[in-house]
Amino acid sequence: MAKNKKSALGRGLDAILGDVEIAYTKEFESGANKDMVIDIEVSKIKPNPYQPRQNFDEEALKELSQSIQRHGLIQPIIVFEKDGEYVLIAGERRLRATKLLGDKTIKAIVADIESQNLRELALIENIQRENLNPIELANSYKELIDEYKITQDDLSDIIKKSRSQITNTLRLLNLTKETKEALNLGKISQGHAKVLVGLKSDDEIKILNTIIGQKLTVRDTENLVKRLKNSDKPKKKEFASEEFKSSIKNLKSSLDRYGKVSIKDKKVSIEFKETKQIQDLIDKIS
Repeated sequence: MAKNKKSALGRGLDAILGDVEIAYTKEFESGANKDMVIDIEVSKIKPNPYQPRQNFDEEALKELSQSIQRHGLIQPIIVFEKDGEYVLIAGERRLRATKLLGDKTIKAIVADIESQNLRELALIENIQRENLNPIELANSYKELIDEYKITQDDLSDIIKKSRSQITNTLRLLNLTKETKEALNLGKISQGHAKVLVGLKSDDEIKILNTIIGQKLTVRDTENLVKRLKNSDKPKKKEFASEEFKSSIKNLKSSLDRYGKVSIKDKKVSIEFKETKQIQDLIDKIS
């Protein structure tokens, strides 16, 4: 069943991403391609309700807007028309940067895409083209897996990322909200976050605060977590109890008359003074 789901998803996404590829082509060789790009009023463009990106770097947006002001918008955004307005499919950063400039219109391609494909397109387009933060990326993976009942291997084939990369990213969703927030804000790296996965909530937050407060590297964090896990291990019981030690002492005293006695770990050795003493000991313990 998962295989069928994967196939259906894959075919749908191939078609959708085909439209996206057209939008990202910098050179339009034929007149037909040029006709696809039109100027649309910014005020008529609505955001994609399924946009997985939640955080936008304001400084990066300013830099992008300055680039657009100097060089123009090289890559048009993609929208689809609905009830006289347009819904954004791809290019939210470009749209936001254009708004910062105060421009009234923006170059766009109106794609022939059904509204039911919006979620898939928003998720895949962001996964493949935008720098989502790790938590947003993990949520995108989870949505696709849950929506289409596919496996991580299926998703790996579709988005062309390794299974281990997908697994490690999804594990970040098990972190506490405090750690997720710190990761989103850039207070810790994804490397730090991976080390924290699997810890008890209290321990995770304690180490999180230590990472931020002491500016620990990922290696420092790994060592700290290792020490924490070792300290949680139950201590081994002492091998020799007081009663056992007393018994060893008595045994040594009783054997001393035969010769030099050495008792170490699980080995008892006697260096006899005379051969007759060996037979005496054998007779005693027989």
